[in-house]
Amino acid sequence: MATYDIAVIPGDGIGPEVTEAAMGVLDRLGDRHGFGLERTVYGWGTERYLDEGAMMPDDALARLEPADAIFLGAVGHPEVPDHITLNGLLLPIRKSFDQYVCKRPNTLFEGIESPLRGYGGGDIDFVVYRENTEGEYANVGGREHRGFDHEVAVQSALFTRRGTERIVRRAFEAAAEREGRLTSVTKSNAQAHSMVFWDDIVGEVSEEFPAIDVERLLVDRASMDLVRRPEEFDVIVASNLFGDITTDIAAIVTGSLGLAPSGNLNPDGEYPSMFEPVHGSAMDIVGEGVANPLASVLTGALLFDHLGGEGEDDAAADLRAAIEAQLADGDAPRTPDLGGESGTEDVIADLEDRV
Repeated sequence: MATYDIAVIPGDGIGPEVTEAAMGVLDRLGDRHGFGLERTVYGWGTERYLDEGAMMPDDALARLEPADAIFLGAVGHPEVPDHITLNGLLLPIRKSFDQYVCKRPNTLFEGIESPLRGYGGGDIDFVVYRENTEGEYANVGGREHRGFDHEVAVQSALFTRRGTERIVRRAFEAAAEREGRLTSVTKSNAQAHSMVFWDDIVGEVSEEFPAIDVERLLVDRASMDLVRRPEEFDVIVASNLFGDITTDIAAIVTGSLGLAPSGNLNPDGEYPSMFEPVHGSAMDIVGEGVANPLASVLTGALLFDHLGGEGEDDAAADLRAAIEAQLADGDAPRTPDLGGESGTEDVIADLEDRV
């Protein structure tokens, strides 16, 4: 039986709760399909930062690198500025392990109500490919003359041909396997260097995929259209910042952040990929037992997809089918974010009966 080494960072807030809940379901499916998950848990995050001044230890990346994959619960704390949590844990992992694809699927499941009128199960189904290692999140710049009236801050976006081309190509490949439509989100009217460069790369790569219908939208128009006509999207490709914005909109129009998984992928397998739900630490409901675990479980399906193999693929399919069945069942337990009154454990117990 194949056994995979999974580095688990439960993180902050509801992260430990939903991670522990999801792992039981993932273990169950692994046993059924002939593979195992051997977990090494790392207690890194904002509590460590508050105690020791760093989100993770100096040798963290060296300890994570041998893993087959990384599973992250959540990071974030009201007493720690977001730029510290992001630059202290998430971005070093994404960049150091060249996780250049952030893949975020968005599906309106049967039984889930979108805040948009007139949409039912299956009407919205698209995936966002977000560039994940450079762009607007490159840490290029600085501050000078701090505390003086002439203090200045410079933040520079960084777009390379290699970085842009590879995320665009991955998105085109995904579109070729789906409905054959790709939307590139840009802002080339105002950002005449980086975004025009992005547009040029999209044009070049599109020549390799003549069957793909390509749409180019400015990010403000794309944000509007995700609300106005979400059913028309298939694959979206965007820079780091614009991908971040559009995926949060996408998660809401498909019902809840509590149903939104993501994968930070190193597609070639040179380094471990990292999988995390989108919802964040949700400090306002910590310890109440009502956190929605389904984003973490769906993130586990992405993890299975990445591990590959017939058993792993079957496990991912079974997991998604069980979640779809649970959400479509009007009598099944639901957490408050989905309009229910049940807790995390109730949802997991019902899901385990279905897998």
